[in-house]
Amino acid sequence: MTEWTKKTATLNTGAKIPLVGLGTWQSPPGAVEKAVEAALRIGYRHIDTALAYDNEAEVGKGIAASGVPRSEIFITTKLDNPWHKRVSEGIASSLSSLGVGYVDLYLMHWPSSTRPDDLSKHHDDWDFIKTWAEMQKIPSTQARAIGVSNFGITNLEKLLSAPTTTVVPAVNQIELHPNNPSPKLVAYNTNKEIHTTGYSCLGSTNSPLHKDPTLLDIAEKTGRTSAQVLLKWGLQKGWSVIPKSVTESRIRENFELDGWDLEEEDVERLSGLKDRFKVCGDAWLPVKVFFGDDE
Repeated sequence: MTEWTKKTATLNTGAKIPLVGLGTWQSPPGAVEKAVEAALRIGYRHIDTALAYDNEAEVGKGIAASGVPRSEIFITTKLDNPWHKRVSEGIASSLSSLGVGYVDLYLMHWPSSTRPDDLSKHHDDWDFIKTWAEMQKIPSTQARAIGVSNFGITNLEKLLSAPTTTVVPAVNQIELHPNNPSPKLVAYNTNKEIHTTGYSCLGSTNSPLHKDPTLLDIAEKTGRTSAQVLLKWGLQKGWSVIPKSVTESRIRENFELDGWDLEEEDVERLSGLKDRFKVCGDAWLPVKVFFGDDE
């Protein structure tokens, strides 16, 4: 049986990304530092944060408090939308907040170049293609790999066909769970040698997913929590997962993934769920970024 918690995927840069990480989106202030420290002590080696989460400094403190050497930890952070014209300042700000010399992965958080003076408006003279051109200039001493997040096929096609694009994103981090499975988009990523990371992999706290009879049946049959089943579904489908929690018992539970697998039939049953919902849409952005092209 696979030791999933020690398993990595090889990025198109040759770097290895641990398949199980700790997400920190919407983690309340004051709880993130302890969550990160606990996760690293439990054995996690992949921590995901973002400038927009306003918790990079806490994440950095948790990393320092854990005693785990920096070289053993894979850190991902992200460029915030209003910083698209200030890429070098954005990465410098994140490194300073985290208290580290480099990140392993730096993602463009959204394909939206939002105006800092008015978050309801998009820059007239800038777009994500120009942002990516700037990200390609980040020295590898600051970011070992660069990638994107919340890119569907439409925007990936635009990015990859742009004459200024010389680096294929190492990762596309997208919302992935059985009610937003995005099979076409995952296959597109894989075909382009872009690794897929799934966020909101447990749905969300109040999502209908956790009451789904198929999921509850599989959890009962395997003697696992519904969260563990959802994480294993993602891992067996081939992407990395970054479950978020600030509760130490749940952080530990979400890491208990070794020595068991879902039967292929159960993976397919989850993949076949008909309900659809997104935790994170694009209505709050000044531009549309989701075009229904993911399945």
